[in-house]
Amino acid sequence: MVLTPFRGREPPRPSTHLMPQYPSVGQSFRNRAVRCNKTGCTNMQSNVTTLDVSKYISCADDVARNAGLNIAMGDDFRQYVAITSKLPGKYPTTPNFNPNYSDLSPESSFWIVGRDQEDRVAHVQALRLYDLSKTTLVEHLESLRACFADPVGKSGLNSTCRCYAPSARSITGRVAYRGDMWFRDDFRGRGLLAPLGRLAFALAWVNWSPDFIYSLVAEWYIKKRIFDRSGHCHREPHGSVLRLPTLGIDDDEWLLWTTRDELLKMLSNTSEVAREWENHVRDSTLLHSGSL
Repeated sequence: MVLTPFRGREPPRPSTHLMPQYPSVGQSFRNRAVRCNKTGCTNMQSNVTTLDVSKYISCADDVARNAGLNIAMGDDFRQYVAITSKLPGKYPTTPNFNPNYSDLSPESSFWIVGRDQEDRVAHVQALRLYDLSKTTLVEHLESLRACFADPVGKSGLNSTCRCYAPSARSITGRVAYRGDMWFRDDFRGRGLLAPLGRLAFALAWVNWSPDFIYSLVAEWYIKKRIFDRSGHCHREPHGSVLRLPTLGIDDDEWLLWTTRDELLKMLSNTSEVAREWENHVRDSTLLHSGSL
Protein backbone atom coordinates (compact mmCIF):
# COMPACT_ATOMS: atom_id res chain seq x y z
CA MET A 1 0.00 0.00 0.00
CA VAL A 2 2.94 2.29 -0.26
CA LEU A 3 2.56 3.05 -3.98
CA THR A 4 -0.92 2.23 -5.21
CA PRO A 5 -1.90 1.85 -8.84
CA PHE A 6 -4.61 4.07 -10.28
CA ARG A 7 -7.64 1.95 -11.09
CA GLY A 8 -10.03 2.91 -13.85
CA ARG A 9 -10.74 6.28 -15.40
CA GLU A 10 -10.08 9.28 -13.20
CA PRO A 11 -13.40 10.80 -12.06
CA PRO A 12 -13.97 14.55 -12.01
CA ARG A 13 -11.44 15.91 -9.57
CA PRO A 14 -12.62 17.51 -6.35
CA SER A 15 -10.77 20.54 -5.10
CA THR A 16 -7.41 19.33 -3.80
CA HIS A 17 -5.78 22.64 -2.90
CA LEU A 18 -3.60 22.56 0.14
CA MET A 19 -5.48 24.26 2.91
CA PRO A 20 -3.07 26.85 4.30
CA GLN A 21 0.03 27.78 2.34
CA TYR A 22 2.79 25.51 3.56
CA PRO A 23 6.45 26.43 3.23
CA SER A 24 8.40 25.12 0.28
CA VAL A 25 10.85 22.28 0.75
CA GLY A 26 13.75 24.73 0.62
CA GLN A 27 12.23 26.99 3.27
CA SER A 28 11.38 24.02 5.48
CA PHE A 29 14.93 22.72 5.15
CA ARG A 30 16.35 26.10 6.19
CA ASN A 31 13.96 26.31 9.17
CA ARG A 32 14.89 22.84 10.36
CA ALA A 33 18.59 23.53 9.87
CA VAL A 34 18.28 26.64 12.06
CA ARG A 35 16.52 24.63 14.78
CA CYS A 36 19.18 21.94 14.47
CA ASN A 37 21.99 24.46 14.92
CA LYS A 38 20.28 25.98 17.97
CA THR A 39 19.81 22.62 19.66
CA GLY A 40 23.27 21.33 18.82
CA CYS A 41 22.20 18.48 16.51
CA THR A 42 25.02 16.58 14.83
CA ASN A 43 23.15 14.94 11.97
CA MET A 44 25.87 15.50 9.39
CA GLN A 45 28.95 13.35 9.29
CA SER A 46 32.34 14.52 8.04
CA ASN A 47 31.92 12.97 4.59
CA VAL A 48 28.45 14.49 4.00
CA THR A 49 28.10 18.14 4.97
CA THR A 50 25.02 20.30 5.42
CA LEU A 51 25.93 21.98 2.13
CA ASP A 52 26.00 18.59 0.34
CA VAL A 53 22.51 17.74 1.56
CA SER A 54 21.24 21.24 0.80
CA LYS A 55 22.45 20.89 -2.80
CA TYR A 56 20.87 17.45 -3.04
CA ILE A 57 17.48 18.72 -1.82
CA SER A 58 17.68 21.75 -4.11
CA CYS A 59 18.51 19.57 -7.12
CA ALA A 60 15.60 17.19 -6.46
CA ASP A 61 13.26 20.15 -5.98
CA ASP A 62 14.44 21.65 -9.29
CA VAL A 63 13.75 18.35 -11.07
CA ALA A 64 10.19 18.36 -9.70
CA ARG A 65 9.63 21.98 -10.76
CA ASN A 66 10.92 21.25 -14.27
CA ALA A 67 8.32 18.48 -14.46
CA GLY A 68 5.58 20.92 -13.40
CA LEU A 69 5.37 19.95 -9.74
CA ASN A 70 5.70 22.34 -6.79
CA ILE A 71 6.76 20.56 -3.59
CA ALA A 72 5.77 21.55 -0.05
CA MET A 73 5.99 19.75 3.28
CA GLY A 74 4.21 19.82 6.62
CA ASP A 75 3.71 17.93 9.86
CA ASP A 76 -0.01 18.30 10.67
CA PHE A 77 -1.35 14.86 9.80
CA ARG A 78 -5.00 15.75 10.28
CA GLN A 79 -4.59 18.15 7.39
CA TYR A 80 -2.61 15.52 5.49
CA VAL A 81 -5.42 12.95 5.83
CA ALA A 82 -7.93 15.62 4.82
CA ILE A 83 -5.90 16.11 1.62
CA THR A 84 -5.30 12.42 0.83
CA SER A 85 -8.91 11.39 1.47
CA LYS A 86 -9.99 13.49 -1.56
CA LEU A 87 -7.45 12.13 -4.03
CA PRO A 88 -8.99 10.09 -6.89
CA GLY A 89 -7.66 6.56 -7.21
CA LYS A 90 -5.69 6.61 -3.95
CA TYR A 91 -6.29 4.02 -1.28
CA PRO A 92 -6.98 5.43 2.21
CA THR A 93 -3.90 6.60 4.07
CA THR A 94 -2.58 3.74 6.19
CA PRO A 95 -2.93 3.89 9.99
CA ASN A 96 0.85 4.52 10.23
CA PHE A 97 0.15 8.10 9.05
CA ASN A 98 -3.36 8.60 10.41
CA PRO A 99 -3.51 10.50 13.71
CA ASN A 100 -6.68 8.59 14.67
CA TYR A 101 -4.45 5.54 15.10
CA SER A 102 -0.86 6.74 15.52
CA ASP A 103 1.01 9.34 17.57
CA LEU A 104 2.53 11.65 14.96
CA SER A 105 4.57 14.46 16.46
CA PRO A 106 6.35 17.16 14.38
CA GLU A 107 9.63 15.85 15.80
CA SER A 108 9.12 12.34 14.43
CA SER A 109 6.99 12.67 11.29
CA PHE A 110 6.40 14.81 8.22
CA TRP A 111 4.68 14.66 4.86
CA ILE A 112 5.40 15.88 1.35
CA VAL A 113 2.78 17.14 -1.09
CA GLY A 114 3.34 18.06 -4.74
CA ARG A 115 0.93 20.34 -6.63
CA ASP A 116 0.68 21.02 -10.35
CA GLN A 117 0.63 24.48 -11.96
CA GLU A 118 -3.12 24.73 -11.28
CA ASP A 119 -2.52 24.05 -7.59
CA ARG A 120 -4.07 20.59 -7.68
CA VAL A 121 -2.46 17.80 -5.66
CA ALA A 122 -0.55 15.39 -7.89
CA HIS A 123 1.78 13.63 -5.42
CA VAL A 124 1.93 12.70 -1.74
CA GLN A 125 4.19 10.68 0.53
CA ALA A 126 4.93 10.60 4.25
CA LEU A 127 7.73 9.61 6.61
CA ARG A 128 8.04 8.89 10.31
CA LEU A 129 10.75 7.79 12.71
CA TYR A 130 10.56 4.81 15.05
CA ASP A 131 12.88 4.24 18.00
CA LEU A 132 13.74 0.55 17.68
CA SER A 133 16.88 0.73 19.82
CA LYS A 134 15.52 -1.96 22.17
CA THR A 135 13.75 -4.10 19.58
CA THR A 136 13.86 -5.14 15.91
CA LEU A 137 11.74 -4.35 12.87
CA VAL A 138 10.30 -7.89 12.96
CA GLU A 139 9.02 -7.43 16.51
CA HIS A 140 7.84 -3.91 15.73
CA LEU A 141 5.76 -5.02 12.73
CA GLU A 142 4.36 -8.18 14.32
CA SER A 143 3.30 -6.31 17.47
CA LEU A 144 1.27 -3.93 15.23
CA ARG A 145 3.02 -0.98 16.90
CA ALA A 146 4.13 0.15 13.44
CA CYS A 147 0.48 0.89 12.67
CA PHE A 148 -1.07 1.71 16.03
CA ALA A 149 -0.05 3.65 19.12
CA ASP A 150 -2.40 1.31 21.01
CA PRO A 151 -2.63 -2.00 19.10
CA VAL A 152 -4.99 -3.61 21.63
CA GLY A 153 -7.46 -0.75 21.61
CA LYS A 154 -7.20 0.38 17.99
CA SER A 155 -6.35 -2.55 15.70
CA GLY A 156 -9.71 -4.34 15.80
CA LEU A 157 -10.61 -8.02 15.97
CA ASN A 158 -8.48 -10.67 14.25
CA SER A 159 -5.75 -8.19 13.30
CA THR A 160 -2.35 -9.80 12.68
CA CYS A 161 1.01 -9.12 11.05
CA ARG A 162 3.78 -11.55 10.20
CA CYS A 163 7.22 -10.59 8.91
CA TYR A 164 9.13 -13.33 7.07
CA ALA A 165 11.96 -11.14 5.73
CA PRO A 166 15.16 -12.47 7.40
CA SER A 167 17.01 -9.16 7.27
CA ALA A 168 14.29 -7.42 9.27
CA ARG A 169 15.78 -9.00 12.39
CA SER A 170 18.90 -6.89 11.85
CA ILE A 171 17.04 -3.61 11.34
CA THR A 172 17.17 -1.79 14.65
CA GLY A 173 18.08 1.59 16.16
CA ARG A 174 16.68 4.80 14.66
CA VAL A 175 14.49 3.50 11.84
CA ALA A 176 12.55 5.70 9.42
CA TYR A 177 9.54 4.49 7.45
CA ARG A 178 8.61 6.01 4.07
CA GLY A 179 5.10 5.21 2.85
CA ASP A 180 1.72 6.35 1.51
CA MET A 181 3.35 7.32 -1.80
CA TRP A 182 0.95 8.25 -4.61
CA PHE A 183 1.16 9.98 -7.99
CA ARG A 184 -1.81 11.26 -9.91
CA ASP A 185 -2.27 9.29 -13.12
CA ASP A 186 -1.05 12.07 -15.43
CA PHE A 187 2.18 12.46 -13.43
CA ARG A 188 3.21 8.83 -13.70
CA GLY A 189 5.90 7.94 -16.20
CA ARG A 190 7.58 11.35 -15.89
CA GLY A 191 10.66 10.04 -14.10
CA LEU A 192 9.68 11.60 -10.76
CA LEU A 193 9.73 8.54 -8.53
CA ALA A 194 13.53 8.50 -8.17
CA PRO A 195 14.12 12.21 -7.41
CA LEU A 196 11.11 12.56 -5.10
CA GLY A 197 11.91 9.33 -3.29
CA ARG A 198 15.46 10.51 -2.71
CA LEU A 199 14.26 13.96 -1.73
CA ALA A 200 12.32 12.27 1.06
CA PHE A 201 15.44 10.33 2.09
CA ALA A 202 17.47 13.55 2.24
CA LEU A 203 14.84 15.26 4.40
CA ALA A 204 14.76 12.21 6.68
CA TRP A 205 18.53 12.52 7.09
CA VAL A 206 18.27 16.22 7.92
CA ASN A 207 15.61 15.54 10.54
CA TRP A 208 16.68 12.29 12.11
CA SER A 209 19.97 10.85 10.81
CA PRO A 210 18.39 7.34 10.81
CA ASP A 211 20.24 4.04 10.90
CA PHE A 212 17.81 2.58 8.34
CA ILE A 213 15.00 3.70 6.07
CA TYR A 214 12.44 1.11 5.02
CA SER A 215 9.30 0.85 2.91
CA LEU A 216 6.66 -1.81 2.31
CA VAL A 217 5.37 -2.32 -1.24
CA ALA A 218 3.08 -4.61 -3.20
CA GLU A 219 4.56 -7.35 -5.41
CA TRP A 220 3.58 -5.56 -8.63
CA TYR A 221 5.98 -2.79 -7.58
CA ILE A 222 8.80 -5.35 -7.79
CA LYS A 223 7.59 -7.06 -10.97
CA LYS A 224 7.45 -3.75 -12.84
CA ARG A 225 11.00 -2.98 -11.64
CA ILE A 226 9.84 0.19 -9.92
CA PHE A 227 12.12 -0.93 -7.09
CA ASP A 228 15.08 0.07 -9.25
CA ARG A 229 13.98 3.72 -9.03
CA SER A 230 12.77 3.72 -5.43
CA GLY A 231 16.05 4.83 -3.86
CA HIS A 232 16.23 1.66 -1.77
CA CYS A 233 19.16 -0.74 -2.05
CA HIS A 234 17.69 -4.03 -0.75
CA ARG A 235 14.49 -6.05 -0.99
CA GLU A 236 12.96 -9.21 0.48
CA PRO A 237 9.50 -10.74 0.00
CA HIS A 238 6.83 -11.19 2.69
CA GLY A 239 8.17 -8.32 4.75
CA SER A 240 4.70 -7.58 6.08
CA VAL A 241 1.77 -9.99 5.78
CA LEU A 242 -0.79 -7.69 7.32
CA ARG A 243 -4.43 -8.44 8.09
CA LEU A 244 -6.56 -5.60 9.48
CA PRO A 245 -10.15 -6.71 8.79
CA THR A 246 -11.73 -3.69 10.44
CA LEU A 247 -9.89 -1.39 8.00
CA GLY A 248 -10.24 -3.70 4.99
CA ILE A 249 -6.48 -4.27 4.76
CA ASP A 250 -5.19 -7.65 3.56
CA ASP A 251 -1.63 -7.19 2.25
CA ASP A 252 1.46 -9.28 1.57
CA GLU A 253 4.18 -6.71 0.93
CA TRP A 254 7.89 -6.71 0.13
CA LEU A 255 10.34 -5.09 2.52
CA LEU A 256 12.64 -2.51 0.94
CA TRP A 257 15.41 -0.88 2.94
CA THR A 258 18.52 1.26 2.86
CA THR A 259 21.27 1.48 5.47
CA ARG A 260 22.80 4.59 6.94
CA ASP A 261 26.06 4.18 4.98
CA GLU A 262 24.15 3.67 1.72
CA LEU A 263 22.11 6.79 2.43
CA LEU A 264 25.24 8.83 3.02
CA LYS A 265 26.74 7.60 -0.23
CA MET A 266 23.55 8.58 -2.05
CA LEU A 267 23.50 12.07 -0.54
CA SER A 268 27.11 12.70 -1.51
CA ASN A 269 26.25 12.34 -5.21
CA THR A 270 24.11 15.36 -6.06
CA SER A 271 24.58 15.05 -9.82
CA GLU A 272 22.96 11.61 -9.85
CA VAL A 273 19.49 13.06 -9.24
CA ALA A 274 19.60 15.38 -12.24
CA ARG A 275 21.34 12.83 -14.47
CA GLU A 276 18.74 10.13 -13.86
CA TRP A 277 15.89 12.50 -14.66
CA GLU A 278 17.62 13.84 -17.78
CA ASN A 279 18.16 10.26 -18.97
CA HIS A 280 14.48 9.51 -18.39
CA VAL A 281 13.42 12.59 -20.37
CA ARG A 282 15.79 11.62 -23.19
CA ASP A 283 14.52 8.04 -23.31
CA SER A 284 10.89 9.19 -23.22
CA THR A 285 11.53 11.61 -26.10
CA LEU A 286 13.17 8.87 -28.17
CA LEU A 287 10.35 6.47 -27.36
CA HIS A 288 7.64 8.89 -28.49
CA SER A 289 9.59 9.81 -31.62
CA GLY A 290 9.96 6.15 -32.58
CA SER A 291 13.76 6.20 -32.18
CA LEU A 292 13.71 3.85 -29.19
